[in-house]
Amino acid sequence: MNITISGIGYVGLANAILLAQHNNVIAFDISEEKVRLINQRSSLFDDNEIKEYLANKKLNLVATNDKKEAYYGRKVDYHIIATPTDYKIKKKRFDTSSVESVIGDINIMSPSSVVIIKSTVPIGFTDRMRKEYPKLKIIFSPEFLREGKALYDNLHPSRIIMGDSSKKAKKFVDLLVQGAIKKDVPVCFMNSQEAESVKLFSNTYLALRIAFFNELDSFSEIKNLDTKSIIEGVCLDPRIGDAYNNPSFGYGGYCLPKDTNQIRKNYEGVPHRIISAIVKSNKVRKKHIVAMIEKYKPQTAGIYKLAMKSGSDNHRSSAVIDIIKKLQKRNITVIIYDPSIIKKKRFKCEVITDFNEFAAMSDVIIANRMNSELDGFQHKVYTRDIFFRD
Repeated sequence: MNITISGIGYVGLANAILLAQHNNVIAFDISEEKVRLINQRSSLFDDNEIKEYLANKKLNLVATNDKKEAYYGRKVDYHIIATPTDYKIKKKRFDTSSVESVIGDINIMSPSSVVIIKSTVPIGFTDRMRKEYPKLKIIFSPEFLREGKALYDNLHPSRIIMGDSSKKAKKFVDLLVQGAIKKDVPVCFMNSQEAESVKLFSNTYLALRIAFFNELDSFSEIKNLDTKSIIEGVCLDPRIGDAYNNPSFGYGGYCLPKDTNQIRKNYEGVPHRIISAIVKSNKVRKKHIVAMIEKYKPQTAGIYKLAMKSGSDNHRSSAVIDIIKKLQKRNITVIIYDPSIIKKKRFKCEVITDFNEFAAMSDVIIANRMNSELDGFQHKVYTRDIFFRD
C-alpha cells in the first residue's frame, strides 16, 4: 500500500514507522528540520522505540516537505492526517485549520485516496468534513499514545477505534494490526461522532483520575496525613487499580488540558457537573501548590525541570509553567534548572546550567517529579511525587 502522512509529530511519526514496516510511506511536513532528521534516521523525540526502529529496522519511509512529491507522485491508497489541533481559549474550541487545509489539498491533488484523521478533533468534525467534501472517503480513527511511548503504544495497542465500518476502514485496521507486535488487538467499529467521543472521554477520564488523587493529596497534606498510605489502601481495590494515581502539580502536557476543555465545550446544552469540575479542580490544585511553596518564604524558588513527567523532554503545557507564573506574581524570583533548555532565559526566568549552583541559589527546589540528583537536597525540595514514577 502507498500511504502519505501529513504531520511529523508524535502521532504522525509513530504511525509512519508502524506502517513503513510493510508499506511505502511518505511523511510530509513543512519543517525542513523534521524532514532532514527523519531521512537521516534520527529521532525527533526522546522515545526509545522510535530511536531503535529508525536506526535498526528496515523501513520503507521517506520524509519530504514537497507537497507535490507527497500527494502527486504516485497513487495514494491512504492519506493519514496527524497535524496539531491546539485548543484556542478565546474561541473555546480546537483549531482544526491545519486538518481542514490538508483535506482541501487532498481533494484537489489526491481525491482517490482514503483520508484517515488521526488528529484530535471536536465531536461532529468528521461529519462536517464529509458534507463539505462529499467525493472523499473521510474516516476518523483516534490515537491513544503516551508521551515518550508513542511507538510502543502503536506496537502494543490497547484497542483500535474506527469511526467507520466500510471495507476500506477494515483494510486500514488490517494494516495497523500487521505492523503491531501485540496479537488479538481489540477493534471497535462505530460511527465518526462516537469515535471522536471515545478519544475525548478517554483523556477526560484520565484527567479525572489525576484530579481525584491530587485532591486526595491536598487533603492529606493539609490534614497532616500520609498520602502514600491512603492511596495504596484505596488502590488495592481491583475496581480502582493503581494507574494515574501518583500526585502531581496538576495534569498537563499536550493532550489532557485541551481535550478536557474541548469536551466541556461539546457539553453545552447537556446537563453536567463532573466534566467542568475536572478543569476547575486542576486550577485549584495549582493554587494549593503555590500556597504550600509560599510556606517556605522563599526569595528564590528553583524549578527542577519543566517536563510534566520523568523521561520526557517535552514541557508543552506542563503544570509547572503555571506554578512559575503564579510565583512571579507574588514577586518571588524563579530560576530554572533543565538540561534540555538551551536558552539563557525561559518564561522570564534565568536558566541555570550547573545543578550545584542552581541548588545553592534556591531557597526551595520545586520538583514535579523526583530524581536521584536531588537526594542530597531533600531538606529544601518541595514535591508531591509520592511513588517516584509518572
